Amino acid sequence: MAQSLKVAVIGAGVSGLAVARELQREGHRVVVYETQNRLGGTWMYDPRVDTDPLGLDPNREIVHSSIYFSLRTNSPRHLTGFSDYLFTSKQYGDSRNFPGHEEVLKFLDDFAKDFGLVELIRFNTEVVRVERVDSRNDEWVVESRTSGLSTEDIFEAVMVCSGHYTVPRLANLSGIEKWPGKQVHSHNYRVPEPFQDQIVVVIGNGPSGYEISLEIATVAKEVHISSRSPNVKCSKLDNHENMWQHSEINNIYENGTVCFQDGAAICADIIMHCTGYNYDFPFLQTNGIVTVEDNRVGPLYKHVFPPQLAPRLCFVGLPSRAIRRNQNVLAHTIASLARRRRLPPSWLNAVPVCKRTVIKSEERDWVG
Repeated sequence: MAQSLKVAVIGAGVSGLAVARELQREGHRVVVYETQNRLGGTWMYDPRVDTDPLGLDPNREIVHSSIYFSLRTNSPRHLTGFSDYLFTSKQYGDSRNFPGHEEVLKFLDDFAKDFGLVELIRFNTEVVRVERVDSRNDEWVVESRTSGLSTEDIFEAVMVCSGHYTVPRLANLSGIEKWPGKQVHSHNYRVPEPFQDQIVVVIGNGPSGYEISLEIATVAKEVHISSRSPNVKCSKLDNHENMWQHSEINNIYENGTVCFQDGAAICADIIMHCTGYNYDFPFLQTNGIVTVEDNRVGPLYKHVFPPQLAPRLCFVGLPSRAIRRNQNVLAHTIASLARRRRLPPSWLNAVPVCKRTVIKSEERDWVG
């Protein structure tokens, strides 16, 4: 009979649910830790925002989700589900090709119920420490906190599926420390009304930056989008009377002026950082085996397996751009490898390569 492991899955979002199902199918005993009061991860819309709009205060009240009210997926519904559990097989009352966040959450609810995953989840439970016991890869202590009460459990494997859309990453702007206006990161954007009649600078021209800019422009006086893309010149966007695109910001001044490298200058009321997120695993203690440096997570083989610790420690869902329909394929691979004490020899031979093949958030342009 195949060995049944006790496995901790940290996070009940897309990645966590996919991994939990495959682990359960393989006969493992699964516990899923979720800090929120329901499953769905970042797809659970929350109208609240962090108490610090830039996410700099370590004592701020943190809201996990970065979903804004009007958000829809940037992948069509036939690519949004799992290969063996299709989004297109569900009817949620919206026939548009790109599902809204409400539909995605309902889909994840159905997925969890259909495969008996809900009863595996410990809701309202924060993981505060994950650490090897006596430097053994097959024994891990997971310390969690629920309503102020701490608990320690021992597992034979841990799957980190905690997401990476919660800790804001900010642009490094010359002069920003003296700028008198308001700043906010897209993590704390929900609706456009607070930008009524304001002159707004949006830093970042990725999917979220562009969508939020369009939405803000419906109420703002002016919206100026700053991009790191090369050869961008100051120009008004077609079909938008109050929107301009610019190159990178050159300097910001105490009188409220924002100057761009393209030579344009405006007096802005608000700066919106649509500049992506930082990878952050404050609970993970590996004695430096896995590190996050310059927003790079590594060393990891295939963006999942730390060679010295895998397959008993895995990271799922790190890449910023992935086809979620294939998520269950990755989850199946992880679940089938969990019983091993080490990675296959052919993978271990790739260790010198994977030490250099670490993940870095979007390098071509800011992505919110």
